[in-house]
Amino acid sequence: MLSIREAGITDIPLIRELCFKIWPQTYASIISKKQIEYMLEMMYSEKSLLRQIKDEGCRFIFVYENKEPVGFASFSEIEPTIYKLHKIYILPNQQGKGTGKFVLDSIMNTIKSAGATILRLQVNRRNNAKFFYEKLGFAVTLEFDFDIGNGYVMDDYMMEKKII
Repeated sequence: MLSIREAGITDIPLIRELCFKIWPQTYASIISKKQIEYMLEMMYSEKSLLRQIKDEGCRFIFVYENKEPVGFASFSEIEPTIYKLHKIYILPNQQGKGTGKFVLDSIMNTIKSAGATILRLQVNRRNNAKFFYEKLGFAVTLEFDFDIGNGYVMDDYMMEKKII
């Protein structure tokens, strides 16, 4: 049975634990090991996660199968009625079982009740997750390259879904 739990500052170690189990495997065939290490430090250090939660208003949630954490996500309102899914990562052995859809449905219900009209996300142009998002009704609205420093670029699609 799947369930969602809101995460807080005291959950940063669990976010990091899940991240290090999921992230390198997800991106190993897409970006270099050095870029993975750079991005993990940039986005998933304790300091960065604390800033995301405290200063940037990102809400983190965990998804559990029974009592085991099997993934996490983060989202926030970036403009009035427009929300962004910043992260959604599910353990590889949970992928293809409806877990990601369960998480996105939960987020959509949460933000819809807060008056959201659009949910946006970014996905690497070589990430197969793009097809998952398209199945759930997201459409590409923009293709762009984003300089993240240290000579690295994120080459992403911006996707969005209207909330009705």
